[in-house]
Amino acid sequence: MIALANLTTIVAEPWDDWGLIDSGGGWKYERYGPIRVVRPEPQAMWAPASDSWDPDATFMPGSDEDGGGRWQQHREVPRDWPLARGKVRFHASLTPFRHLGFFPDMAPQWDHMAERAAGADVLNLFGYTGVGTLTLSDAGARLVHVDASKKSVEGGRRNAELSGMTDRPIRWIVDDAAKFTAREVRRGRRYDGILLDPPKFGRGPEGEVWRLEEHLAPLLGDGAKLLDSDSRFLVLTVYAVRMSALSIGELLRQLTAELGGTVECGEMAVREEARGLLLPTAIFARWSKS
Repeated sequence: MIALANLTTIVAEPWDDWGLIDSGGGWKYERYGPIRVVRPEPQAMWAPASDSWDPDATFMPGSDEDGGGRWQQHREVPRDWPLARGKVRFHASLTPFRHLGFFPDMAPQWDHMAERAAGADVLNLFGYTGVGTLTLSDAGARLVHVDASKKSVEGGRRNAELSGMTDRPIRWIVDDAAKFTAREVRRGRRYDGILLDPPKFGRGPEGEVWRLEEHLAPLLGDGAKLLDSDSRFLVLTVYAVRMSALSIGELLRQLTAELGGTVECGEMAVREEARGLLLPTAIFARWSKS
């Protein structure tokens, strides 16, 4: 096991259909295919490279710290539009939650898992609209995709259709992640890989409450029970500033201590195109075998 004091930074680089153009002053300026957007970003405490941003839409946050707000369109933006990364195609849209229907900073994590995914059985919890699921499917994995939101799972199916992957071995499941994982443990199931990308707060399909600080450790513990010494990876990403990468790294290290392999933890970031600055987005911990 590596020493968890050696934190790692994983960087999402720009690609043809996405890039962080510029950032600063508490905002970020991005391109999503032909659409340019500006969104709030508290981590961008520096000055922007340019004062001539020209977005198609800007997300104006609400007055409360926990969310809210609305999109202000400066030019008409389609309800949704197609993007691609490699062979995976997916829809982008201006969602009420300030993001655009996927999380580009996850790209290096998708690639890390894809390198280990050929012939693997993979569980994707909080799978959202399935871009990660389809990336791993393209790498040869069999997927169980779980999300509490029926709309998100339907979005995943639409993205599979757009990618020409409707015939792939993917189970699309609407369920509470914690309940589903606990049932899989009781069933004696095992997986070669697990991806967990939980929100800070959420609700299951039957109103189940998810609070990251309260429920992450039990869920991760159940997830570790679905792995064995022949498994290949577990990736956890956390978008909560009150948690430390060292904390979730040590938790994962203890839960996977008997499986061998290595545990990494650290920060996730995206690279700004204007100056190459790294904008932090999340923390992570991951266990893997080469």
